[in-house]
Amino acid sequence: MDNNKVLAVVNGKEVTGEDYNLFINSLDPQLRAYFTQEEYNKEIVNELVYQQLLYEEAIENGVDKEEDFLKVLEKTKQSMLKTYSLGKLLSTVTVSDEEMKEFYEKNKNLFTKGESAKASHILVEEEDKALDIYEKVKNGEDFAALAKEFSTCPSAERGGDLGEFQKGQMVKEFEDAVFSNEVGTITEPVKTQFGYHIIRIDDKNEATTYSFEESKDRIYQELRRKKEQEVYNNKIDELKEKYKVEIENA
Repeated sequence: MDNNKVLAVVNGKEVTGEDYNLFINSLDPQLRAYFTQEEYNKEIVNELVYQQLLYEEAIENGVDKEEDFLKVLEKTKQSMLKTYSLGKLLSTVTVSDEEMKEFYEKNKNLFTKGESAKASHILVEEEDKALDIYEKVKNGEDFAALAKEFSTCPSAERGGDLGEFQKGQMVKEFEDAVFSNEVGTITEPVKTQFGYHIIRIDDKNEATTYSFEESKDRIYQELRRKKEQEVYNNKIDELKEKYKVEIENA
């Protein structure tokens, strides 16, 4: 909303679009999304009017001169100054494309996704039961339905779907069965420490390295965080020399 737009006048004081925007931005994201579905929301304007009415009465009654209020005001001022000062300090931090490209080239291992697969399984405790279920699958019975009926794994609710996983995330016997077979394979029962698995390999992906463009946002955030920490630490060291600090033992 236009900051200069006058939305209401309370005791000669204007409630403006700037007040409206500040109020919106102070809300948590869910509420903000609800109230920003339209540019003008009467509920918010009414709330701003109510707040202004309370302010007018507080001024009339001299609340702004009360000792307790002045203490709160001073603490609030200190808190705001600290936050503002830190923001001003960190706003000096910049990250160039050259720095990001150099980081990417030196740390490509950080932007590599290992070989991965998607699989579904049916897990049971007894080998005989696993063999019986395997025969049912071979004879054309629905894998997901059998998983929901027999599997003891929580994935049973999803028809045995385990989603995507990379090498190293599953126990060795299970992993070997998945990565040594082709997509579409349904394995004979595989024994692990958890029981016997009938596994269906749903998809497989080779290891890949993300490009610089794909990794750019992540690199920017990482370098900016490091630089901000460095700037902050240097500033604190400088201020420790400038101002006396005494820390009492508990």
